[in-house]
Amino acid sequence: MKLNNTAHAFFAASVFALSSCGKKSDSASGATGSAPAPTASLGVAGGVPLATELPPELIEGTPKPMKVPNLVQAPTQAPEFRVPEGTVLLSKGKKVTSSDDSPIIGDLTLITDGDKAAGEGYFVELLDGKQWVQIDLEKSDTLSAVWVWHFHSQKRAYHDVVIQISDDAEFKSGVTTIYNNDYDNSSQLGKGADNPYVESRFGLIADAKGTKGRYVRLYSKGNTSNEMNHYIEVEVFGKGS
Repeated sequence: MKLNNTAHAFFAASVFALSSCGKKSDSASGATGSAPAPTASLGVAGGVPLATELPPELIEGTPKPMKVPNLVQAPTQAPEFRVPEGTVLLSKGKKVTSSDDSPIIGDLTLITDGDKAAGEGYFVELLDGKQWVQIDLEKSDTLSAVWVWHFHSQKRAYHDVVIQISDDAEFKSGVTTIYNNDYDNSSQLGKGADNPYVESRFGLIADAKGTKGRYVRLYSKGNTSNEMNHYIEVEVFGKGS
């Protein structure tokens, strides 16, 4: 049985004043989440609310059964996640590489293009099995949060979601794991203490807790609907200095 950890929370928010990404927005500043999501860590005490433009809800198809232990259901609205004042979006337009350099659908540039809409033309599909995508922020920075949207047009859960930060592009040294829901260590990256979660338009925020690094790498290993790996958008926030 896995326990809740401090790196996992779901968030809805208003337009992020320092970001121009996305096409439609919702306001949820100060909202209280009603879903049973783990919220032990909500960022920096005394910080300012982190916000971004959120995609509209678009649910298509019939979801398959999700037989995953300790599964956190999708929220209907979300609590605030606070970051240090002056936090900025660092990942917009940055280069993305992957363990699968020839995606089945889409192009890796979609992951940092700022568009979080659902449907064809907005997501990248990678091969089955353990795969990763990696964002190069171009310089090392103090990071506050990583906000991830895998695929929100169908309720599903992705397996073995692991998020790591490093100054080493090959992730062989100086690696910090800020999120890990691989409860049985099937991806051989270490057993995680975060709970698997159902995808939604609110995405997932992983608390980076001031970790310093240039590269952000995100792993997954298929999902409850199929064996493929998907990304719509990844946003990395930090000090920007």
